Amino acid sequence: MPHEAAPSFAAVDRPAVIDAARHIAPVVRRTPVLTATVPTPNGPIEVAFKLEHVQHGGSFKVRGSLNALGHARESGTLTDAGVLIASGGNAAIGAAWAARYWDTPCTVVVPESAPPAKLERLQRLGATVHRVGSSYAEAAARAATLAGELGALQLHAYDLPDIVAGAGTIALELSEQLSTPLDYLVAVGGGGLVAGIAAGAHDTDRIRGVEPVGAAALHRALAAGTPIDIELDSIAADSLGATRIGNLAWAAASTGRIDSLVVDDTRIVEARRWLWDELRIVVEHGTAAALAPVLTGAVTATAGRTLCVVLCGANTAVSDLG
Repeated sequence: MPHEAAPSFAAVDRPAVIDAARHIAPVVRRTPVLTATVPTPNGPIEVAFKLEHVQHGGSFKVRGSLNALGHARESGTLTDAGVLIASGGNAAIGAAWAARYWDTPCTVVVPESAPPAKLERLQRLGATVHRVGSSYAEAAARAATLAGELGALQLHAYDLPDIVAGAGTIALELSEQLSTPLDYLVAVGGGGLVAGIAAGAHDTDRIRGVEPVGAAALHRALAAGTPIDIELDSIAADSLGATRIGNLAWAAASTGRIDSLVVDDTRIVEARRWLWDELRIVVEHGTAAALAPVLTGAVTATAGRTLCVVLCGANTAVSDLG
């Protein structure tokens, strides 16, 4: 299966995340933390949920897009053609929201399988949408060509330093909102979010990436010792649909900073349903994946530390909760 050849970078560092926070703080929402008791096979435990799904655009993605566009404006690399991005949905929505804020055009390329809820959101934001192929990789290949044709600034959904640094600002907020060392659970697609959090978190924090069994690009890369192409077969592939882990995420994971967990689709559906039934929170399947290891007992609480689940996106339909 073809994939987009992402440029190679060293891992994003904390100073880059701090710089991103300076750029985007006047615009982004400082999303709240909700502490709730979660049942597990070993008894109930307290979990802190970072409610990033209430961010502008319905996901964390706007943080990176605002950072990238802000830097592009400062450097003069943002032209009248605006920006272009390939995405399964959320990165496109984040880019479209940021482009509207900066009053510049946005073109997005999404797979044919992109959920209607995300397509509708893109249309409301004024983006020009192209639907291409059956996977993110195919959409990304078309986007690379289209960016050259239009003369637009191409953003990468998860493998661009500005994008990753923007995502990492979540960790800076959490370090102010929660006083103990954190045990993060973060859903992984291409890995931009987990790489950003690894950069922005304190050295005492522990970071676990969580992936569906059928979309485990990071897990498979760690097992192979290098990023590899994977086939996708998961209910969460619309948002965690990268067929290869990003270079920046791999740079972070290669240092041993990020642990990896996988969960099956049944557990993801159960986690999503629990969030709705108990907290009246509606998120995407990919977002709910981060909670699944807690409900199964694969992850437990540690004294003196806070278990923190990042709820990263909610561009979904309430009607499919059943």
